Amino acid sequence: MKIVRTPRVYLVGRQSLDSDAVDRFLEDHGLTWETDTEVGAEALCEMAGRVCYMSFGKGRKTNQEYLANLIKVQHGSVLEHAAWSFLITGVSRSFTHELVRHRAGFGYSQLSQRYVDESTCDFVEPACIADDPELHTVWEESVRQSHEAYCRLVEGLARKFKDEPDGTLRRKLARQAARSVLPNATETKIFVTGNGRSWRHFIELRASEHAEVEIRAVAVMILKTLQQEAPNVFGDYTLETLADGSQVARTPHRKV
Repeated sequence: MKIVRTPRVYLVGRQSLDSDAVDRFLEDHGLTWETDTEVGAEALCEMAGRVCYMSFGKGRKTNQEYLANLIKVQHGSVLEHAAWSFLITGVSRSFTHELVRHRAGFGYSQLSQRYVDESTCDFVEPACIADDPELHTVWEESVRQSHEAYCRLVEGLARKFKDEPDGTLRRKLARQAARSVLPNATETKIFVTGNGRSWRHFIELRASEHAEVEIRAVAVMILKTLQQEAPNVFGDYTLETLADGSQVARTPHRKV
Protein backbone atom coordinates (compact mmCIF):
# COMPACT_ATOMS: atom_id res chain seq x y z
CA MET A 1 0.00 0.00 0.00
CA LYS A 2 1.50 3.31 -1.13
CA ILE A 3 0.77 6.52 0.78
CA VAL A 4 0.68 9.80 -1.16
CA ARG A 5 1.09 13.15 0.57
CA THR A 6 1.76 15.57 -2.30
CA PRO A 7 -0.56 16.24 -5.24
CA ARG A 8 0.75 16.80 -8.75
CA VAL A 9 -0.64 19.18 -11.36
CA TYR A 10 0.07 18.93 -15.09
CA LEU A 11 -0.95 21.64 -17.55
CA VAL A 12 -1.80 19.48 -20.56
CA GLY A 13 -3.87 21.78 -22.75
CA ARG A 14 -3.77 25.41 -23.86
CA GLN A 15 -5.23 27.46 -26.69
CA SER A 16 -3.67 28.84 -29.83
CA LEU A 17 -4.71 31.75 -32.04
CA ASP A 18 -5.56 31.13 -35.70
CA SER A 19 -3.75 34.12 -37.18
CA ASP A 20 -5.05 33.52 -40.70
CA ALA A 21 -8.68 33.61 -39.55
CA VAL A 22 -8.03 36.74 -37.51
CA ASP A 23 -6.43 38.44 -40.53
CA ARG A 24 -9.43 37.55 -42.72
CA PHE A 25 -11.81 39.07 -40.18
CA LEU A 26 -9.76 42.27 -39.97
CA GLU A 27 -9.52 42.53 -43.75
CA ASP A 28 -13.25 41.91 -44.23
CA HIS A 29 -14.05 44.76 -41.86
CA GLY A 30 -11.34 47.20 -42.92
CA LEU A 31 -9.58 46.96 -39.57
CA THR A 32 -5.99 46.70 -38.40
CA TRP A 33 -4.87 45.17 -35.12
CA GLU A 34 -1.75 43.67 -33.63
CA THR A 35 -1.28 42.28 -30.14
CA ASP A 36 2.00 42.08 -28.29
CA THR A 37 1.27 38.81 -26.47
CA GLU A 38 2.30 35.39 -27.77
CA VAL A 39 -0.09 33.63 -25.39
CA GLY A 40 -3.09 32.42 -27.39
CA ALA A 41 -5.53 32.68 -24.49
CA GLU A 42 -4.50 36.27 -23.74
CA ALA A 43 -4.83 37.28 -27.39
CA LEU A 44 -8.28 35.68 -27.64
CA CYS A 45 -9.50 37.52 -24.54
CA GLU A 46 -8.24 40.81 -25.93
CA MET A 47 -9.82 40.18 -29.31
CA ALA A 48 -13.14 39.25 -27.71
CA GLY A 49 -13.10 42.47 -25.69
CA ARG A 50 -12.28 44.56 -28.74
CA VAL A 51 -15.16 42.98 -30.66
CA CYS A 52 -17.55 44.18 -27.95
CA TYR A 53 -16.57 47.79 -28.62
CA MET A 54 -15.11 47.43 -32.13
CA SER A 55 -12.07 49.15 -30.69
CA PHE A 56 -9.40 47.51 -32.85
CA GLY A 57 -6.39 49.79 -33.10
CA LYS A 58 -7.80 52.21 -30.55
CA GLY A 59 -6.57 52.90 -27.01
CA ARG A 60 -4.67 50.65 -24.59
CA LYS A 61 -2.05 49.36 -26.98
CA THR A 62 -0.61 46.47 -24.95
CA ASN A 63 -2.38 43.25 -24.11
CA GLN A 64 -1.48 43.69 -20.46
CA GLU A 65 -3.05 47.16 -20.36
CA TYR A 66 -6.15 45.98 -22.15
CA LEU A 67 -6.79 42.92 -19.97
CA ALA A 68 -5.92 44.80 -16.78
CA ASN A 69 -8.66 47.29 -17.56
CA LEU A 70 -11.17 44.53 -18.31
CA ILE A 71 -10.35 42.90 -14.98
CA LYS A 72 -10.57 46.24 -13.17
CA VAL A 73 -14.05 47.00 -14.54
CA GLN A 74 -15.10 43.34 -13.96
CA HIS A 75 -15.81 42.58 -17.62
CA GLY A 76 -15.28 38.94 -16.70
CA SER A 77 -17.25 37.37 -19.56
CA VAL A 78 -14.33 38.12 -21.90
CA LEU A 79 -12.11 35.79 -19.85
CA GLU A 80 -14.46 32.90 -20.58
CA HIS A 81 -12.94 32.62 -24.07
CA ALA A 82 -9.63 31.43 -22.58
CA ALA A 83 -9.32 27.79 -21.51
CA TRP A 84 -6.73 25.55 -19.89
CA SER A 85 -6.76 21.81 -19.19
CA PHE A 86 -5.08 20.26 -16.15
CA LEU A 87 -4.48 16.66 -15.17
CA ILE A 88 -4.44 16.41 -11.38
CA THR A 89 -3.08 13.31 -9.62
CA GLY A 90 -2.14 12.31 -6.10
CA VAL A 91 -5.41 13.66 -4.73
CA SER A 92 -8.12 12.01 -2.67
CA ARG A 93 -11.74 11.31 -3.42
CA SER A 94 -12.49 13.90 -0.73
CA PHE A 95 -10.72 16.45 -2.92
CA THR A 96 -12.63 15.60 -6.07
CA HIS A 97 -15.98 15.65 -4.22
CA GLU A 98 -15.23 19.32 -3.50
CA LEU A 99 -13.68 20.13 -6.87
CA VAL A 100 -16.65 19.01 -8.96
CA ARG A 101 -18.93 21.42 -7.11
CA HIS A 102 -17.41 24.04 -9.41
CA ARG A 103 -19.72 23.54 -12.37
CA ALA A 104 -20.00 26.70 -14.47
CA GLY A 105 -17.17 26.84 -17.01
CA PHE A 106 -15.63 23.49 -16.04
CA GLY A 107 -15.48 20.03 -17.58
CA TYR A 108 -14.34 16.88 -15.73
CA SER A 109 -13.19 13.37 -16.58
CA GLN A 110 -12.26 11.26 -13.55
CA LEU A 111 -10.77 7.81 -13.03
CA SER A 112 -13.67 5.34 -12.83
CA GLN A 113 -13.74 2.92 -9.91
CA ARG A 114 -16.28 0.84 -11.85
CA TYR A 115 -13.75 0.02 -14.59
CA VAL A 116 -10.38 0.46 -12.85
CA ASP A 117 -9.17 -2.22 -10.45
CA GLU A 118 -8.40 -0.53 -7.12
CA SER A 119 -6.63 -3.54 -5.62
CA THR A 120 -3.34 -1.69 -6.22
CA CYS A 121 -4.59 1.82 -5.47
CA ASP A 122 -2.73 4.43 -3.44
CA PHE A 123 -4.07 6.45 -0.53
CA VAL A 124 -3.73 10.14 0.33
CA GLU A 125 -2.88 10.93 3.95
CA PRO A 126 -3.56 14.40 5.40
CA ALA A 127 -0.44 16.09 6.74
CA CYS A 128 -1.98 16.72 10.16
CA ILE A 129 -2.35 12.95 10.57
CA ALA A 130 0.95 12.01 8.94
CA ASP A 131 2.99 14.16 11.35
CA ASP A 132 1.52 12.44 14.43
CA PRO A 133 2.77 8.83 14.86
CA GLU A 134 -0.24 7.73 16.94
CA LEU A 135 -2.80 9.20 14.56
CA HIS A 136 -0.88 7.88 11.55
CA THR A 137 -1.14 4.36 12.97
CA VAL A 138 -4.89 4.69 13.44
CA TRP A 139 -5.30 6.03 9.89
CA GLU A 140 -3.07 3.40 8.31
CA GLU A 141 -4.84 0.53 10.07
CA SER A 142 -8.24 1.82 8.97
CA VAL A 143 -7.18 2.29 5.35
CA ARG A 144 -5.51 -1.10 5.22
CA GLN A 145 -8.62 -2.85 6.57
CA SER A 146 -10.82 -1.08 4.02
CA HIS A 147 -8.48 -2.00 1.19
CA GLU A 148 -8.32 -5.63 2.27
CA ALA A 149 -12.12 -5.72 2.46
CA TYR A 150 -12.32 -4.31 -1.07
CA CYS A 151 -10.02 -7.01 -2.43
CA ARG A 152 -12.00 -9.77 -0.69
CA LEU A 153 -15.28 -8.37 -1.96
CA VAL A 154 -13.99 -8.19 -5.54
CA GLU A 155 -12.97 -11.82 -5.36
CA GLY A 156 -16.29 -12.88 -3.85
CA LEU A 157 -18.36 -10.85 -6.29
CA ALA A 158 -16.38 -12.24 -9.21
CA ARG A 159 -17.53 -15.69 -8.12
CA LYS A 160 -21.09 -14.40 -7.66
CA PHE A 161 -21.20 -13.05 -11.23
CA LYS A 162 -19.17 -15.88 -12.82
CA ASP A 163 -22.06 -16.85 -15.09
CA GLU A 164 -22.10 -13.42 -16.75
CA PRO A 165 -20.56 -14.07 -20.22
CA ASP A 166 -19.43 -10.47 -20.79
CA GLY A 167 -16.06 -10.20 -19.04
CA THR A 168 -16.06 -6.40 -18.92
CA LEU A 169 -19.56 -6.32 -17.41
CA ARG A 170 -18.63 -9.06 -14.93
CA ARG A 171 -15.66 -7.08 -13.65
CA LYS A 172 -17.67 -3.84 -13.55
CA LEU A 173 -20.44 -5.45 -11.51
CA ALA A 174 -17.89 -6.64 -8.96
CA ARG A 175 -15.88 -3.44 -8.72
CA GLN A 176 -18.83 -1.06 -8.56
CA ALA A 177 -20.20 -2.90 -5.53
CA ALA A 178 -16.87 -3.51 -3.81
CA ARG A 179 -15.85 0.16 -4.04
CA SER A 180 -18.48 0.98 -1.42
CA VAL A 181 -15.97 0.13 1.32
CA LEU A 182 -13.12 2.24 -0.05
CA PRO A 183 -12.41 5.39 2.01
CA ASN A 184 -12.38 9.01 0.83
CA ALA A 185 -8.60 8.77 1.17
CA THR A 186 -8.39 6.64 -1.98
CA GLU A 187 -6.11 8.34 -4.51
CA THR A 188 -7.67 9.38 -7.79
CA LYS A 189 -6.85 11.20 -11.01
CA ILE A 190 -9.01 13.82 -12.67
CA PHE A 191 -8.78 15.74 -15.96
CA VAL A 192 -10.16 19.26 -15.63
CA THR A 193 -10.77 21.93 -18.26
CA GLY A 194 -11.85 25.41 -17.21
CA ASN A 195 -12.07 28.85 -18.71
CA GLY A 196 -10.19 31.87 -17.41
CA ARG A 197 -13.10 33.32 -15.48
CA SER A 198 -13.91 29.99 -13.83
CA TRP A 199 -10.29 29.35 -12.85
CA ARG A 200 -10.20 32.79 -11.22
CA HIS A 201 -13.35 31.99 -9.25
CA PHE A 202 -11.92 28.61 -8.21
CA ILE A 203 -8.68 30.22 -7.04
CA GLU A 204 -10.45 32.91 -5.04
CA LEU A 205 -12.59 30.36 -3.20
CA ARG A 206 -10.08 27.54 -2.78
CA ALA A 207 -6.69 29.28 -2.48
CA SER A 208 -8.04 30.80 0.73
CA GLU A 209 -7.33 30.14 4.39
CA HIS A 210 -11.00 29.19 4.70
CA ALA A 211 -10.67 26.34 2.21
CA GLU A 212 -9.86 22.73 3.02
CA VAL A 213 -6.11 22.08 3.16
CA GLU A 214 -5.78 19.65 0.24
CA ILE A 215 -7.83 21.64 -2.26
CA ARG A 216 -6.09 24.85 -1.16
CA ALA A 217 -2.69 23.34 -1.98
CA VAL A 218 -3.90 22.34 -5.45
CA ALA A 219 -5.47 25.77 -6.05
CA VAL A 220 -2.16 27.46 -5.21
CA MET A 221 -0.29 25.09 -7.55
CA ILE A 222 -2.72 25.87 -10.37
CA LEU A 223 -2.43 29.61 -9.74
CA LYS A 224 1.38 29.46 -9.91
CA THR A 225 1.15 27.57 -13.20
CA LEU A 226 -1.38 29.98 -14.70
CA GLN A 227 0.62 33.02 -13.61
CA GLN A 228 3.53 31.69 -15.65
CA GLU A 229 1.25 30.65 -18.50
CA ALA A 230 -0.90 33.80 -18.75
CA PRO A 231 0.41 36.59 -16.49
CA ASN A 232 -1.89 39.18 -18.07
CA VAL A 233 -4.92 37.20 -16.88
CA PHE A 234 -3.67 36.04 -13.47
CA GLY A 235 -0.93 38.51 -12.60
CA ASP A 236 -3.06 40.50 -10.16
CA TYR A 237 -2.90 37.68 -7.60
CA THR A 238 -0.29 37.67 -4.85
CA LEU A 239 0.63 34.78 -2.58
CA GLU A 240 0.84 35.13 1.18
CA THR A 241 2.50 32.58 3.47
CA LEU A 242 0.59 31.71 6.63
CA ALA A 243 2.08 30.83 10.01
CA ASP A 244 1.87 27.10 9.25
CA GLY A 245 3.90 27.54 6.06
CA SER A 246 0.97 27.07 3.66
CA GLN A 247 0.05 29.73 1.11
CA VAL A 248 -3.09 31.63 0.19
CA ALA A 249 -3.90 33.89 -2.77
CA ARG A 250 -5.05 37.51 -2.66
CA THR A 251 -6.34 39.84 -5.35
CA PRO A 252 -7.87 43.32 -5.31
CA HIS A 253 -10.12 42.23 -8.20
CA ARG A 254 -12.48 39.59 -6.85
CA LYS A 255 -15.52 38.20 -8.67
CA VAL A 256 -14.45 39.43 -12.09
